[in-house]
Amino acid sequence: MVERSATAGVGTASSDAAAATQAEISAEMATQAEISAEMAAIERDSRPDEPQPRLAYPPYRSSILRHPTMAPHRVDPEAVELLAPVFGDRDVDPLDADLTVQHDGQPIGERIVVTGRVLDGDGRPVAGQLVEIWQANAAGRYRHQRDQHAAPLDPNFTGTGRCLTGPDGGYRFTTIKPGPYPWLNHHNAWRPAHLHFSLFGTAFTQRLITQLYFPGDPLFALDPIYRSITDQRARDRLVAAYDHDVTRHQWCTGYRWDIVLTGTGRTWTEQGAHP
Repeated sequence: MVERSATAGVGTASSDAAAATQAEISAEMATQAEISAEMAAIERDSRPDEPQPRLAYPPYRSSILRHPTMAPHRVDPEAVELLAPVFGDRDVDPLDADLTVQHDGQPIGERIVVTGRVLDGDGRPVAGQLVEIWQANAAGRYRHQRDQHAAPLDPNFTGTGRCLTGPDGGYRFTTIKPGPYPWLNHHNAWRPAHLHFSLFGTAFTQRLITQLYFPGDPLFALDPIYRSITDQRARDRLVAAYDHDVTRHQWCTGYRWDIVLTGTGRTWTEQGAHP
């Protein structure tokens, strides 16, 4: 669920959906939270929490139109891989993880470092995994033809990066803190600032997509994408922590965020998503 495209915010909601007010959307989210609490109380033994987003979450308008309603169509994974990109150590340059040095000039905005580890459900590091990120710029605009909202493009910021996890499962990106941006889910709808993360396993078909948010964002309570995950503990796992040890003197602020692939504490990921 969540945004399925690189732009993600310029929206697939209909004009009727966009006419809803934030107050109406907030009321719908409150109703969904009450339903979730009632279901958890009834089914506490069989389903103690709800860590994944609901595929059909009415406040998130386009989820009603595009969530799966039939069994998935099975394909041959080997045939898919014949048409897929091939990634390897030689294709990933260390500079690919620094989104601030990809052009001749410096991008505008707050420079940040985001680092963490990719772990399995037992806390063991997952090494050698391809991690990609993409994001809006400091003004909240993606460098993508579908994003045409009235915010400036930064000629020195593309908003994409990648790296391979190290022996300790670690990754590290230097980038610009993205801005919030409007989307067409409802009237005056704004997405909290976030980074998109994509993780590949040992094959192209082994891909997980998720999002990183920043602490203390006032838009959390208003965003139906974030709140489509109805378990607050699962939502909290999407929020990075400010880390002063990662912050560098007169250079950048730092955030730490681990990604857990399996187990009860795993990081939420989009189900059946594509870039």
